[in-house]
Amino acid sequence: RRRKHREEKPFALMYPDLETVKEHCAVSQLEERVLVSPESPIVLVPRRENAPIAPAVAPRNPYLGVMLPYTPLHHLLMAELGFPVVATSGNLSDEPICTDEHQALHKLNAIADLFLVHNRPIARHVDDSIVRIVGDRELVLRRARGFAPLPIKLRKTTPKTVLAVGAHLKNTVALSVGPTVFISQHIGDLETAEAFGAFERVIGDFERLYEARPSVIAYDLHPEYLSTKYAQQRDLPKVGVQHHYAHVLACMAENELESPVLGVSWDGTGYGLDGTIWGGEFLLTTPGSFTRVAHLRTFRLPGGAQAIKEPRRSALGVLYELLGDALFEKSAEADVIAPLQSFSQHELQLVHTMLRKGLNSPITSSAGRLFDAVASLAGLRQVVRFEGQAAMELEFAGHGIETDESYHFVLAEETLDWGPTVLSIMSDVRDGISVGKIAAKFHNTLVEMIVAVARRVGEERVVLSGGCFQNKYLTERAIARLREEGFRPYWHQRVPPNDGGIALGQVVAALRGW
Repeated sequence: RRRKHREEKPFALMYPDLETVKEHCAVSQLEERVLVSPESPIVLVPRRENAPIAPAVAPRNPYLGVMLPYTPLHHLLMAELGFPVVATSGNLSDEPICTDEHQALHKLNAIADLFLVHNRPIARHVDDSIVRIVGDRELVLRRARGFAPLPIKLRKTTPKTVLAVGAHLKNTVALSVGPTVFISQHIGDLETAEAFGAFERVIGDFERLYEARPSVIAYDLHPEYLSTKYAQQRDLPKVGVQHHYAHVLACMAENELESPVLGVSWDGTGYGLDGTIWGGEFLLTTPGSFTRVAHLRTFRLPGGAQAIKEPRRSALGVLYELLGDALFEKSAEADVIAPLQSFSQHELQLVHTMLRKGLNSPITSSAGRLFDAVASLAGLRQVVRFEGQAAMELEFAGHGIETDESYHFVLAEETLDWGPTVLSIMSDVRDGISVGKIAAKFHNTLVEMIVAVARRVGEERVVLSGGCFQNKYLTERAIARLREEGFRPYWHQRVPPNDGGIALGQVVAALRGW
């Protein structure tokens, strides 16, 4: 971890054989089938309590990401060792995998003790795919080796060839050729020059591989995304696609659905049509567009992008929305508000000023940031070491808690008001209710919000997409409750619900004339 500058993000394990996996993990039939499949992805499986695996492999995580050998070299190595090993990618943090041995020797010499080189050059980088079983079927969280570029077939053919350049995080690109959409392997976060170089190479590879010249380029509306800036520079007709609409269209395409559907698009960040940060959206699709029929109540994010790394900032944004300036006044209650306690007095003054004056405090309706806020209020996590950590730990906290209880909320016109929910959570924290119980009740509340909007809109088909639906508890409970209420829920399988699926949705939007 020190060498890779990777403090807490879980590592994957390669096991010598399925029997050893079963000794360490509770493997279902479906998980076994995916583990031994030709795709050989990393599969998230529940760790047994007595598993002799160091906690540091996946800190505070009831799952292990495990895979079996998938190359002859792996089989030879693992047969010789006979025990599981951490298997991680040969790259620096936020950079693509090294594919050139000279580059690897130079860049990775502070990480690896030994290098095994080969006389066959590597044509292109590809990560391991990651799969989780959700709703009794596989859900691909990272689509790469074994799955990409397997195509998605659209119901209609078109003479247009669309190149879609995806989002900024978990980037993939997509190319439509006739009724077929090819989605690239996971490229990653476009945070570095090296990652952006890989992004450009993959696009070049795609255009050569499929002998296709794009007639349209589709991109995300966020003006600062590097993928968007790339699209603006291409000499092609351009189609900008709203982020959450692309999520919904990706799920519709995978499930072969036509409009209308009610799309529930929940994630951390996406550029909204009104210039604010969306992320807790309910979109009713039409043949060529959508209507935003509901969204989570908005709040400010003090520090902007810094709030993604510090859930405590989201928590103070939520509390300021409810309590105003009174939040920062000295009171007995302040002593039990974990995010307040985690800042110094000087820092609190700065955050207060930002919120009061709206400085570097963008407005958001993000479900992902609401997850962060609740994780902070419950005392779970004030600062994260990797993206999504607070939301993951909130999900895991509710592991094994059996309850149908939920918190109160209000659906007023187009706004889902979580105010009563957050105030009740603070009350539960003061009363010493367990974090697990609070986490389970919060998840149940989010599901009841989905059901409430579905009832109001009255559209039978409900599509679940966005990064929040990587959460097994949230997704499975939403599926069950929607079915109980007579709705037909749809969710992802081979296309990631996170931003790895955005490019597919952008292709569909461009073909629909969005």
